[in-house]
Amino acid sequence: MAARSLAGLVASGVAAPAILFAILGVASLLNRRLPERWTAALTGAAMTWALVTFSLAGITCAARGGGPIRLSYGTWSAAAHGGIALEFLVDPLALGFAALSAAIVGIVSAFSHRYLHREPGYHRYFVLLAMFATGIFLVALAGNVQGLFVGWELIGLSSALLVGFFHERPAPLDNALRVFAVYRISDAAMLSAVVLLHSLAGTDSLSLLFGAGHAEAPVGLGTMGATAIAVLLIVAAAAKSALLPFSGWLPRAMEGPTPSSAVYYGALSIHAGCFLLLRAAPLLERAPAARVLAGVLGAATALYAAVTTRVQSDVKSSLAYASLTQVGLVICEIAAGYSTLAFAHLAGHICFRLFQFLSAPNVLHDLHGIEAAIGNRLVPEQGYLERLAPGWLRSRLYLFALERGFLDTLLDRAVVMPFRRVTGWLTGLDRWLCDAALTVARVALGSRTGVEPDSRKVEGWRGGENGDE
Repeated sequence: MAARSLAGLVASGVAAPAILFAILGVASLLNRRLPERWTAALTGAAMTWALVTFSLAGITCAARGGGPIRLSYGTWSAAAHGGIALEFLVDPLALGFAALSAAIVGIVSAFSHRYLHREPGYHRYFVLLAMFATGIFLVALAGNVQGLFVGWELIGLSSALLVGFFHERPAPLDNALRVFAVYRISDAAMLSAVVLLHSLAGTDSLSLLFGAGHAEAPVGLGTMGATAIAVLLIVAAAAKSALLPFSGWLPRAMEGPTPSSAVYYGALSIHAGCFLLLRAAPLLERAPAARVLAGVLGAATALYAAVTTRVQSDVKSSLAYASLTQVGLVICEIAAGYSTLAFAHLAGHICFRLFQFLSAPNVLHDLHGIEAAIGNRLVPEQGYLERLAPGWLRSRLYLFALERGFLDTLLDRAVVMPFRRVTGWLTGLDRWLCDAALTVARVALGSRTGVEPDSRKVEGWRGGENGDE
């Protein structure tokens, strides 16, 4: 009975934002958008319900004790090598993060209702917020790779679409495409880890990675296999959480509305990679090389963000890099094996940074009022790092931070330009093959009919225009 009630609580909590997403999405498709007060009320009710159910489920799970509990809701599709099942893997860690996420999204939705009042994209914003809530719950509670990948995709897609929320201007669209491109790297790494897990272990269950004990190696995975999967998960988390060398997209994501910046890059989305690695701690225990890689990336990212945030000219970018500093430290804690400390640090930082993002407009308004009253700008005092570093190093660090580590340039030269050259070469090869095939077809038709065919007809056959002739 307890297991059945736990399964019902978890399923209803995940279903709440999914139903909200379906209602708001269908209303948009039918061009029958709900009034703002209805949209806000439905969103608040869905997040409140999710918070209550996840909290009760967490209490139930903690009372039962033991390890993670696998909840299965049956197979929804069948195939030769097994089907796709709806499964959740719950423990106090997962349910705690899901409850925290529900509370954060609920607070942001209440703030957004007033912040975006009469904004033309008001309804579209809440559709994407419901999509994000569904995705973050799936990432927190997924019991198999299908659920994890769907949640991962929903987070990335809603994030990119909200970066381009103000699509009347070209800058948000360009930055949204850049964010979406980096997320593709994260998704490719996640998909590769999924395929490798299925190939090596013959299962799609995440209990193999997230539920194994620290003392035992995951069944079916040797050290090499565990290391390969762990490295792919680290790459997926690095791209999603803006760790080096993927940090260049973070300031571009500030083009979205302030509430979305708060919930994505101050609170939940930027911590999704941290939570993924936190749940995969049993796997990292079996892959020392991957743990070292995670620790190096976390430390380098924290140092990079701490330097870069000091020269940002807008408050949202400064807060985003400050968040990234703490994200790097959380990754270091996970790599060192301090899972409890890492989760406490993550949860506390989520709440603190959310408050900073949401209060940033008021702080700026008060600051401008103070400056107007005294008739001059306030000059901040030099920090410890500025006083410690010599002059020649400060100038170089300033240039490095001002250019944000030259990460966009490096990414363009190392990834974008080679990819464009390869696609250009493949496009030229495709044209050459098509021209060669048309030449062969022309010769064959001429030898068969004794008449040189009209090249325009041959071109028409290529495009399907003269298929009857």
